Amino acid sequence: MSQELIAAARLLADTLAEENVALTALDLPRAGSMLADKQRAVTGFLTACGAERTATLNATIAPLAQRLQSLSEENRTLLERAIAVQGRVIGIVARAAAPRVAASGYSAQGTLGHHARPTAFALCARA
Repeated sequence: MSQELIAAARLLADTLAEENVALTALDLPRAGSMLADKQRAVTGFLTACGAERTATLNATIAPLAQRLQSLSEENRTLLERAIAVQGRVIGIVARAAAPRVAASGYSAQGTLGHHARPTAFALCARA
């Protein structure tokens, strides 16, 4: 195994581990800010894999390959959880922001019907 492949695999594993820490803490802004680093690490790893001429794993790369497998599975699970949590938060905000329609009844003028809807407003949030 080439040192380039080993270094690329270690960089990818370290990058995934760091992102997993952020995702475990549901620190989505920090996890999102790691995207470029993760893309570079994946590209470097794929490039190194393409340059590798041998198809066998030796004792040096086998534990690293197992670590990458484990970290990528954990990363996928944590990303799915983060997306689900974010979806629930968006749903809560959307329901809270939805205008409430008053029940039918008599208006101030004595007519029967729906009361006027509240004025619309906008929400803005930054991650």
